[in-house]
Amino acid sequence: MTSDDWRVPRSQRPQPEDYTFDLEKALASVVGVTARIPEDAFTAETLGTERAGHGVLIDTRGIVLTIGYLISEAEEIWLRTHDGRLHPGHVLAYDQETGFGLVQALARLNIPAMPIGESGRTRVGDHVIVAGAGGPERCVAARIAAIQEFAGYWEYVLDDAIFTTPAHPNWGGAALIDGRGELAGIGSLHLEQGKAGDDQDNHVNMIVPIDLLKPILDELRKFGRRSAPPKPWLGVYATEVDDRLVIVGRSQRGPARRADLRNGDVLVAVGGHAVRSLASFYRRLQAQGVAGADIPLTIYRDGRVMEVTVKSGDRTRMFKAPKLH
Repeated sequence: MTSDDWRVPRSQRPQPEDYTFDLEKALASVVGVTARIPEDAFTAETLGTERAGHGVLIDTRGIVLTIGYLISEAEEIWLRTHDGRLHPGHVLAYDQETGFGLVQALARLNIPAMPIGESGRTRVGDHVIVAGAGGPERCVAARIAAIQEFAGYWEYVLDDAIFTTPAHPNWGGAALIDGRGELAGIGSLHLEQGKAGDDQDNHVNMIVPIDLLKPILDELRKFGRRSAPPKPWLGVYATEVDDRLVIVGRSQRGPARRADLRNGDVLVAVGGHAVRSLASFYRRLQAQGVAGADIPLTIYRDGRVMEVTVKSGDRTRMFKAPKLH
């Protein structure tokens, strides 16, 4: 979906008179992000080679915050400002743990930077804006439906993800703007999730809270990564089925495939500790050490319980390094 293909219904758009901050100035900080990824990239098969979404200028030196899956392994990035100007950029950082990505603009954007707020101050029921690039017609006047744990099948877990409704139709990298006109998070997913709120259709956006960025921002800007050792990665895609955790896929080049874990295997325990949910699985996995650690798993396959040890890997090593322009 390109930026020209959609509009938010007028009834769902933010209106300037409803906010105490300068809405036009805040929305001018949001840019369109398009990325081209090589066909042989690790993420090309699952995420595609042409990606589009949004980002937010957070630093007048040209640093744009977005959601990392838009820009991972990108060999070409373009940023579109609210007035339609196009500017080249390059990948500065992609943090696997939070999901945040940073892009360095390679020309002056001449737009205001959005101040970074405090997602920890947000509360369920707060009125917020989920903003895409292109002004009010690309933005949703939303409210926070839930703040709760989120676990994704790709070995990803957040303690306090923010869920907003109504859902933004083009959510990737969209800005979550709080009542002070500050950046409270970055849009990641569109979900239908019954427990995230009381709305009849339960379509929500999952937002990565901005407070996760603050401890690592300087490291990402300077080094392109956080200084802490990477966490262990198995390369399994799992889902919860009837109180069981079942492997439904494996990364082509990941440790799980090399260790002969199979689709249909039931994950019973990690390091002797029972796991029945994605979140508990990831937390037990991360408790085993850093990338490269041996991970003792108990699995159930074909009517019997088996013990398997998988040597974990570093997911970032699978990715093509960003090209400098």
